[in-house]
Amino acid sequence: MLPALFVAHGAPLLAIENNDYTQFLHSLGTEFPKPRAILLFSAHWESAVQQVSDVERFETIYDFGGFPEALYRINYPAEGDTAVTEEIMALLTAQGVPAEVESARGLDHGAWVVLKMLYPAADIPVISLSVNPHLTPAEQYTIGASLAPLRERDVLIIASGGTVHNLGALRMAGGDGTVDQWAVDFDKWLEDNLTDWNTDSLFRYEALAPAVGLAVPPRGNEHFIPLFYAMGAADREKQAQLLYRSYRYGNLSHSVWQFGRPEQAGNQ
Repeated sequence: MLPALFVAHGAPLLAIENNDYTQFLHSLGTEFPKPRAILLFSAHWESAVQQVSDVERFETIYDFGGFPEALYRINYPAEGDTAVTEEIMALLTAQGVPAEVESARGLDHGAWVVLKMLYPAADIPVISLSVNPHLTPAEQYTIGASLAPLRERDVLIIASGGTVHNLGALRMAGGDGTVDQWAVDFDKWLEDNLTDWNTDSLFRYEALAPAVGLAVPPRGNEHFIPLFYAMGAADREKQAQLLYRSYRYGNLSHSVWQFGRPEQAGNQ
């Protein structure tokens, strides 16, 4: 059985950089049996009704500006898989989750930056899913839980976002490499509660987490909430493991969380 992952996609520059985080993601893609398909929730696709892609071959969306030309030459031409889309729709319908099939949208950078590092050959079918920041964490968790059976069908579930993501607080130009204590404090609170699977506290993170107004800015929770979708997909096991964490630009968190107990690549 494959795990569910929460992967911070950071800044688009990661797609053309070579650093500790990109090296970790490249190696992570070899840790599990090759998936039959990848289901990916992206922070950069928001919708009021759950959207599920059914695309023959994805176009690459460059949903950013002012970056080096090399970024705009990247192409991640993953194919979709109608059969997996139908499985997803059936599971959502069975749990009473309203959902629609979307057949035109390409992959935004929240999706392809992560996918390019994990599976650079783009040879695994992808089904992209939206997130809804206006749902409660419990509702987001429930959507993830409804899709948990896919993990037993060789589908890798990934949620792409960022635990600490406040563009207004970043120190993009230089800096001495120090990390803001408020970012560390928030991630430590999150780590403690994820490790304990304390959904009572996690679902009330806006009231309980330290420095939450900085880590998850008001009306800017779209990067944080994918965590609940991934977490819900491991509701049966209730097991969380921090695989990687570092910081960039003073406080942008590069966190990777694994939910559930996966098979290892050597067991395939």
